[in-house]
Amino acid sequence: MGVFIVVVGLEESARGFWEQFYGPNIGYVQQQYELFKKDPEAVEPSIREIFEKYGSPEKLNQQNIENSTNIATPNAPSNFDVKKLTSALKLVEAIRRYGHLEADIYPVYQHKDPMSHEIDPETYGITEEDLRNMPANWLWEQSPAGVENGLDVYNTLKKYYTGTITFEYDHVNNDEERKWLFDLIESGNARLELSKEERIQLLERLAHVEGFELFLQKTFVGQKRFSIQGLEMMVPMLDELVNFGNQDNVEDIMMGMAHRGRLSVLAHVLGKPIDKIFSEFHHSSDKELIPSDESSRKINYGWTGDVKYHFGAQRIVKNGDHTTRVTLAHNPSHLEFVNPIVEGLARAAQDDRSKAGYPKRDVDKAFSVLIHGDAAFIGEGVVAETLNLSGLPGYHTGGTVHIIANNLLGYTTDREDGRSTRYASDMAKGFEIPIIRVNADDPISCMSAIKIAYEYRKKFKKDFLIDLVGYRRYGHNEMDEPRTTQPLLYKEIDNRPSVTYVYAASLEKNGYINEGDIKQITDKVEQEFREIYNSMIENDSVDSEPTPMPSVLRNGLNKFETGVELESLRKLNKDLLKRPEGFKGFKKTERILKRREDALEEGNKADWGTGEALAYASILKDGIPIRITGQDTERGTFAHRHMVLYDVETGEKYCPLHGIEDAKATFEIRNSPLSEVAVLGFEYGYSIHSPETLVIWEAQFGDFANVAQVMFDQFISSARAKWGDKSNLVMLLPHGFEGQGPEHSSARLERFLQMAAENNWIIAYPTSSAQFFHLIRRQAKLGGEDVARPLVVMTPKSSMIRNPRMASEAAEFTDVKFKSLRNQPNFAISKDAKRLLIGTGKIMVDIEETMDGSSENYDWLRIVRLEQIYPFPQKELEEIINELPNLEEIVWVQEEPRNMGAWDFVDDYVRPLLKDGQKIRYIGRPDRSAPAVGLPNVHKFEQNQIIQQAINPEGGKSSARN
Repeated sequence: MGVFIVVVGLEESARGFWEQFYGPNIGYVQQQYELFKKDPEAVEPSIREIFEKYGSPEKLNQQNIENSTNIATPNAPSNFDVKKLTSALKLVEAIRRYGHLEADIYPVYQHKDPMSHEIDPETYGITEEDLRNMPANWLWEQSPAGVENGLDVYNTLKKYYTGTITFEYDHVNNDEERKWLFDLIESGNARLELSKEERIQLLERLAHVEGFELFLQKTFVGQKRFSIQGLEMMVPMLDELVNFGNQDNVEDIMMGMAHRGRLSVLAHVLGKPIDKIFSEFHHSSDKELIPSDESSRKINYGWTGDVKYHFGAQRIVKNGDHTTRVTLAHNPSHLEFVNPIVEGLARAAQDDRSKAGYPKRDVDKAFSVLIHGDAAFIGEGVVAETLNLSGLPGYHTGGTVHIIANNLLGYTTDREDGRSTRYASDMAKGFEIPIIRVNADDPISCMSAIKIAYEYRKKFKKDFLIDLVGYRRYGHNEMDEPRTTQPLLYKEIDNRPSVTYVYAASLEKNGYINEGDIKQITDKVEQEFREIYNSMIENDSVDSEPTPMPSVLRNGLNKFETGVELESLRKLNKDLLKRPEGFKGFKKTERILKRREDALEEGNKADWGTGEALAYASILKDGIPIRITGQDTERGTFAHRHMVLYDVETGEKYCPLHGIEDAKATFEIRNSPLSEVAVLGFEYGYSIHSPETLVIWEAQFGDFANVAQVMFDQFISSARAKWGDKSNLVMLLPHGFEGQGPEHSSARLERFLQMAAENNWIIAYPTSSAQFFHLIRRQAKLGGEDVARPLVVMTPKSSMIRNPRMASEAAEFTDVKFKSLRNQPNFAISKDAKRLLIGTGKIMVDIEETMDGSSENYDWLRIVRLEQIYPFPQKELEEIINELPNLEEIVWVQEEPRNMGAWDFVDDYVRPLLKDGQKIRYIGRPDRSAPAVGLPNVHKFEQNQIIQQAINPEGGKSSARN
């Protein structure tokens, strides 16, 4: 904190400060000042800081100096040593900076830090007597009443900084934020004063939380519940956050957390019916259970479901006419990966997308709360990625309240094996997030911490972190034995009463409750849970049949009309070329965009970039908002998009999509940080909360999606089946083999196909601008519908994105829909074909180019492109097969290795369509461990070999599995 902490808030004049020095000290100070003028580095830093603040000491004449030796003033002896003052100033600053090292923040002693010498007066060569002889205002200008000398200052600041709540904000560089925290702490107002009624209510809340956990333990013996015990104060803290937000007319509070304490949070903060929670344990020792309340029974999730401690919930909290919706996001065992999803939920709740341009955002409409594990916070990289989003224009949500649910353990791993930092929270310092560390067994300090966090977020629109230090009463789960690996820690925990009884003892000691009151409270809580349990219905016929997916997902996607009238498209295309008055764009870029002007005229074609721009423009005209993000997405990795232009003289930005005269909704495009997992999670969360918005994430290269695999596996592909979450998120993954080596060739199409089931998403590989146009427009229309699902698109890279064969005529945008199966362009349809060649993506364009330059007769060949791989168009393919009476073989061709790409997936759909005497074969690269070769010449040889085998009657080795 440096000089700031020493002098913050001082109002006395420099003369007034120097007049406090007497006798020989004046000579010493003047001597030091002369040295300071010649070389500031020649004097001790603490003295240098005084000169930098107060300037030159008063030039008192010798008579004044002599007379001053006889002056006696209260608390300021004339022979006082100025070196003692500088040492005392260092001590005071050290308390503020390092008091947390001695803070009483550990309910169990196992992990206490050894005594720090940083705040020991002896370290600075001063004694208590020295401190007692210093006026308080020498060390602390705004010292409160009753603090009269330096020793009082020392003891008071130790109370503020080394109690059961302590602070770290030295790393916050903003002066206003530091001063706000400084004044709050040192005014003595950081700790709340609760009334008697509030204290008793808090005790009753703790008793209810603990009673819930104890009832589960006794009734459902041995079942996992990841109990909150040891961190029970988390529930009242969250209660208070919800209360604050509701009083401030916040519309949405978005929460994310892992397993520990989740059932208690669901029950007490989210209001999930207790009987519903009981029923999810399925049975006790003597009966199967279902809730007696019909409303509880109707709570439904996805059709395959999940374990009870993965589910989220929603609750509506009323305050007069105002309602606040509290949402706890669903979360799998990949602990911290829900963080960016929650941020996306919050951002979507804050954005007004009803008018053209960028969304108008009100960060006071919603805020997010993230509860982390101490081991996971520092251990999982997605936390750092999410923290990095907090200040970025495209991802800022006005500040998140973070709570580390600090168990002191990660499963069986001690902190010395789990992190390289002193505290689990230390990573947050790099993002200038203030930190409060608080003892979870001191309820008043915990409630104080949550109020400070909320007020800071409200004032500064920034993140705040509370390290809630408690313990874990049981093992990682209730079936785990922790004494095997942490015997000493658990010996202490076993002998530690719960926070309910610790707090009750404190209230009893101070006369707030009477002896025996706590027993009455806990007995009442147990009776309440017992009555709920006894009221539940025994279910003798437990239905073990799996629930099928909703029938609506079985419906085809062809019902959506996606064509747009030609004149409307021309108007949109013209609007895309508008520029603000005086805007001077980069000439080369403007020339490229100018070529699009006549793309829809007769004889011309619209390239990929034009088709994409028209798709977005027409969607905006339909009143559907769009949000698209990714690394370099504004320009496009392959410099084809140019949806944000820069004035070459002013640097100002302009988005051509904001010039659409008929746009009825927002268009937001943002370059993202160098992140996949956090950014994709954010966009997924946004799409969940705002289903009417077309949300698009683009990978810089498709293989970068590897880094976000958890998001694909645990959320995007399966969230609807598990939890009922609907999303129509679009993922654009550049894919295609161009000789660029193992990286930047494959978007790992096979991984998405492996997860394809129950119509969970759409996987497409379009090969024309019009096909992409219709695909994206169809996806936009899915938003908010029960048939909504995510869309994974293999998109072209540089060699294909400007290929004329990817361009489309105007009629292709107006008169047709997206075609899941597409006849090979520039190739006659032959009814006499003996081979049906099927493939997808870039290889089919390569084949088209090769055949165009050939004089061979290809009457024996029929070629179709598979443009939507999932859901697979089996009926359409069957119709084509039935049109070919001479068909002998179906050949699948791909450029990916045989164990990658779509072959294994497609084979399962095509094989049942074979008739007697027909076979299916594979043409492509052999099985490989890496997706592509690293040498361009080898790539070209292999690519040409695949093409020749595909279009040669004798080509290819049979890979039929007959």
